Amino acid sequence: MTAKINDLRDRMIVALDVPTIWDAYRIVSELGDGATFYKIGYRLAFAGGLDLSRQLISEGKKVFLDLKLHDIGNTVTEGVDSLTKLGVTFLTVHAYPQTMRGAVEGRADSDLKLLAVTALTSYDDGDLRDAGYGLAVRDLVRLRAQQARSAGIDGIVCSAAETEIVRDIIGPDMVIVTPGIRPAGSAAGDQKRTLTPGEAVRVGADHLVIGRPIIRAADPRGAAAAIMDEIAAAS
Repeated sequence: MTAKINDLRDRMIVALDVPTIWDAYRIVSELGDGATFYKIGYRLAFAGGLDLSRQLISEGKKVFLDLKLHDIGNTVTEGVDSLTKLGVTFLTVHAYPQTMRGAVEGRADSDLKLLAVTALTSYDDGDLRDAGYGLAVRDLVRLRAQQARSAGIDGIVCSAAETEIVRDIIGPDMVIVTPGIRPAGSAAGDQKRTLTPGEAVRVGADHLVIGRPIIRAADPRGAAAAIMDEIAAAS
């Protein structure tokens, strides 16, 4: 682990991939102090998730706003500048050089940490070919990590399977956040490049994004506690 994480619970980011803020409140209530960090993506962000972010932050929680911004540089700069007022901890942008430079300009001297998304964890080499890329996943991740470091981005979002590659490129000071985490025995779903929580920690991930294995569990708090035990054992 490279980042200074005072509370081990902050290593687990629970993805609130639910349709309404009421569903999200229910999950947060069920998890209680078993979770401290939450991810809000498109679905929830467009259904009241920005107000939910403010509420969670007021209650002492941390928020990862996963919007994966990508547009012309000036538009990204203005969007990020607006989002600095929310008080979220992390915000994602796609790891295109112009987009990242615009985001860094918009972030300015705020406390917002920018994460660059290298290649989505639902992509494999065939998906990249279909999208017109001439690089394999690992080669694209390597290139994007280099560009993110040069742009002044704070961290990288990548599959845990590429964590060691990324760490070699970005060094010890940038954060690595890994989605697509699946506890042993759980279904991979639409993810193609996954590791268990313990495996992800051992290869150097700082934060693990975990959604369905917790929010769809019969006992979400118990599922989160089991994952935290695995993270603690591997830390």
